[in-house]
Amino acid sequence: MQHGNGYWNFDSGIGMKAIKMKSRMSKAVYSGLVKKICFKYDEEKVHNFFVNAGKSIESNSLSNSFVKMMFNYQNPILEQDLLGIKFRNPVGLSAGFDKNAELIPIMESIGFGFVEVGSVTAKPCNGNDGVRLLRIPEEKAIWVNLGLNNNGTDEISSRLKGKSFGIPFGVSIAKTNCIETLNVKIGVKDYAYSFMKFNNNHIGSYYTLNISCPNAYGGQPFSDPKLLESLLKEVKKLKIKKPIFLKLSPDLDIINIDKIIDLSEEYEVNGFICSNLTKKDIGFDTGGLSGKRLSDKSEKLLSYVYKKTRNWKNEPVLIGVGGIFSAEDAYKKIKLGANLVQMITGMIYQGPGVISEIKYELVKLLQKDGFSNISEAVGTGYKGDLP
Repeated sequence: MQHGNGYWNFDSGIGMKAIKMKSRMSKAVYSGLVKKICFKYDEEKVHNFFVNAGKSIESNSLSNSFVKMMFNYQNPILEQDLLGIKFRNPVGLSAGFDKNAELIPIMESIGFGFVEVGSVTAKPCNGNDGVRLLRIPEEKAIWVNLGLNNNGTDEISSRLKGKSFGIPFGVSIAKTNCIETLNVKIGVKDYAYSFMKFNNNHIGSYYTLNISCPNAYGGQPFSDPKLLESLLKEVKKLKIKKPIFLKLSPDLDIINIDKIIDLSEEYEVNGFICSNLTKKDIGFDTGGLSGKRLSDKSEKLLSYVYKKTRNWKNEPVLIGVGGIFSAEDAYKKIKLGANLVQMITGMIYQGPGVISEIKYELVKLLQKDGFSNISEAVGTGYKGDLP
C-alpha cells in the first residue's frame, strides 16, 4: 500500500506482488541495459555522470516522485532510534559516493535510511593523479585510489547550512590529502577545523572521524593510538553536539584495535564504522579494495569490536560495511553486532533496486526468526569470539 508521503509499505498481498514486480523490472533494466553500457566506460566518468543525473532527478518533483514510487519500500520493523537519531531503515549509503553532499534527497528516494557524505577535508582537494577507480567484476570489488577529492569544508558546509532532509545524514571528516598534514599538529588542526565548522553550523546528524583512508598521502597516521589520542583530545575540546563515530581500518592488528577501543571509551566516542577499504594483499601498490574481498575482514573486525564494547556504560552504535550485496549479507552483519549497515559497491554492481530488495528480504528474515523489530536481532549471532 502506498502512503501519502510516497513511500511503500508492502504488508498486503497486493503490495508484495508489486515489490516483486518492480524488483524484477529494475534488475532487468539495470543488468540488461544500464550496467552493460556503463561497464564499457571509464569508472570515474560513469560515477560523475550518475552524480549529475542524480542532481537533475532530485531537482524535479515529478522525476523524484517517480524514483520514490519505483524504489522506496518501508516497514516499521526496520525503524530504530539510535543516539536520538531516527532511522526509518538500517541501510545507509557509505561515505565515498556522495563526496560533496549533493545527493541526499535522491538517495532518500531510492530507499536509503541514511547517508554518509564525504569524506570532507578542511581544504579543497583534487585527489590523486592518474586512474583512480577500477572495477573487478570477478571479485565483485572496486579498487579505489581517489585520494579524498572533495570541495572542502567551507564550500560544503556553506551549501548545507540551514538545510533539512527527510533522512539522517552523517559527515565523514578526514584530514586534507597533502604533505603539510603529515605534521601531527597541522593534521590535528585540519581535522578540528572541519569539526568546528560543521558543528557550529548545526550540520549533520552525526560526524565520522575517518582515520583509515587507504589512499591518502602519508597513509593512516592517526590509526596509531598515540597520535589518535592527541586528535581525540582536540576534538573533545570542541564540545561537539552531535554523536561521533570512528571509522576503522580492517587491516589493524588486535593490539592496536584494543588500544583504540580503550581510547574511544575514555574520550566518549559514540560508535564505530567497521570498516574502511582494505589495503592488504589486494594486488595493487596503492589504494584499497571494497566489495566482497572486504567481507570477511570487516565482519571479523565488527564481531571483535562488538565483543569489546558490549559492556560499555553507554554501548556504542556499530555500523557494518563491506561486501553487502543481499539481505543475507546485511543480516549477517546485524547479527554480529551491527545496528546499521552501509553499502556502495553492491549498488554499483546490482543497481539501485537492490536497496529495496535488501530491506524487503530483511523484513522476511526478521519475521522468520521471530523478531518484531530489527534492534532485537543485533548481536544475536555473537559467539563470544571472532567468527
